[in-house]
Amino acid sequence: MTDRAVILAGGLGTRLRPYTVVLPKPLMPIGQYPILEVVVRQLARHGFRKVTMAVNHQAGLIKAFFGDGARWGLEIDYSLESVPLSTVGPLKLVKDLPEQFLLMNGDVLTDLNFREFCDAHVSAGRLFTIAAAPRTHVVDYGVLEVDGENRLCRFNEKPIHRYLVSMGVYVVNRSLVERVPPDVKYGFDDLMRDMLARGEPVHVEPYDGYWLDIGRPDDYERAIDEFEQYKRKLLPDE
Repeated sequence: MTDRAVILAGGLGTRLRPYTVVLPKPLMPIGQYPILEVVVRQLARHGFRKVTMAVNHQAGLIKAFFGDGARWGLEIDYSLESVPLSTVGPLKLVKDLPEQFLLMNGDVLTDLNFREFCDAHVSAGRLFTIAAAPRTHVVDYGVLEVDGENRLCRFNEKPIHRYLVSMGVYVVNRSLVERVPPDVKYGFDDLMRDMLARGEPVHVEPYDGYWLDIGRPDDYERAIDEFEQYKRKLLPDE
């Protein structure tokens, strides 16, 4: 069992402009709460006792709002980047990580049970687990496949593609952090490529519940519209 979480809250929120010109993305309101407060409340409910927020852009506002975390019954501390380190690089700055810990983006709205997700990883002795959401994409055109002489060899009318996408929620074994290069950008994509190249197992845990990555204006507006509908699933104790 792990009771430690690291939240990545240092991004510039570029895709969410103009909203993030004034506020950092984790403090954008969803209903009566900032996005990141919803996450903190969920973590506290699932038994997490310490949360480290990896901050950079407008770090002072995030620190001022969350303080030491006592308001939510947990401990919050902060890891400040001097230069942007992407999504995995900031872990190199956190010196007291336990053997296993939850890592997640600070703009994720989901009813995933973080405790059950972590416990499954720990009990199976995994190195890295990714929470994954199913998605479907419909191509609104007739898709043409041609050969080397531009002759039609296959035709698909509005094909449907089904795939899994990362939810931005992971459980990490600390041994992986030791390999992260210091003081340079090193992201989730870099870690996945390196682990695959080494033949190391990465477990994917599909989840078909509620999930939104609030990275773009249309996703943010959808989250605002849907929050009251899903509030009991997201924050059952509220």
